[in-house]
Amino acid sequence: MNTIGKILALTTFGESHGPAMGGVLDGVPAGMDIDLASLQRFVDRRRTGQTIGASSRNEGDVVEILSGIWQGKTLGTPIGFVVRNHDARSADYEHLAHCYRPNHADYSWQTKYAIRDHRGGGRASARETVARVVAGGIAIQLLERVGISITATVAQVGNCHDAGQMQRVIADAVAQGDTLGGIISCVVKGVPAGLGEPVFGKLHAQLAAAMMSIPSVHGFDYGDGFDMAARRGSEVMDRWKRRGDGTIGTVTNHSGGIQGGISNGEDIVMRVAFKPVPTLMRDLPAIDCQGNDVTLHPRGRHDACVLPRAVPVVEAMAALVILDNYLIKKTNVLL
Repeated sequence: MNTIGKILALTTFGESHGPAMGGVLDGVPAGMDIDLASLQRFVDRRRTGQTIGASSRNEGDVVEILSGIWQGKTLGTPIGFVVRNHDARSADYEHLAHCYRPNHADYSWQTKYAIRDHRGGGRASARETVARVVAGGIAIQLLERVGISITATVAQVGNCHDAGQMQRVIADAVAQGDTLGGIISCVVKGVPAGLGEPVFGKLHAQLAAAMMSIPSVHGFDYGDGFDMAARRGSEVMDRWKRRGDGTIGTVTNHSGGIQGGISNGEDIVMRVAFKPVPTLMRDLPAIDCQGNDVTLHPRGRHDACVLPRAVPVVEAMAALVILDNYLIKKTNVLL
């Protein structure tokens, strides 16, 4: 289960403190122009050290294309890439080799595989998302060619909805050795009607699965989402109308651009909720592998709030799902 997508399929690999993170992106059409400098800038948005509370791990995150792109164009063959790890400090995690941290994946992974890489969380680390951002950055460039754009923003940090105050709120948490969660909102514009499958491949279900696969994500909704549960049908009805240019659209967008599991041509609007980072920079109660109580003294470099760095991850996952469904639709219609 390290692969997402059907026609556009991404398989990722690598552990947080291994030699590199990487992926293979298959299904990209041949002859597409890829701006590698623009791709690198997109990946750089996820890097550490750009906001208060971000991990101090200093990775360059330089994208190395191994295959599938030549002279700036896709070849139609699998696009292989790596992003090498240069600043891992595995010694910071040696005290965790035989302990299970609260709210981490240590126990669940040990139970499933009977072995785990405790260095920085191994593959359960958010470091894994760098491969998603590389692939998603390629997908975004292809979507832009057909007029589809994706924009995510931090809508909430903790209880704070004021963008001007979010950095102060994060700084306060850092000073107390604590962490914060929050919400990222994402809007996809220019999506044509007809993307998605009507039953088990509903477009919103695919987007939900993609977002819920991001580390620390604990919630997803689209359109009016959970707020719709407390309202009447008459309050959330998206009435159809014919626009001046002759196209069909809706007056409102309570449905978030998806009806019956298929895009209806309106903006796709979604929200993604992130839990607080589980590693607090203070003494933590835990147990060892024998079930004995222990006290952990966390070391290492951790984000106090992942929201700023998670914005391009959300955009990348949305792009992979939308482009995959765009290509699927193309196979269903004889042009």
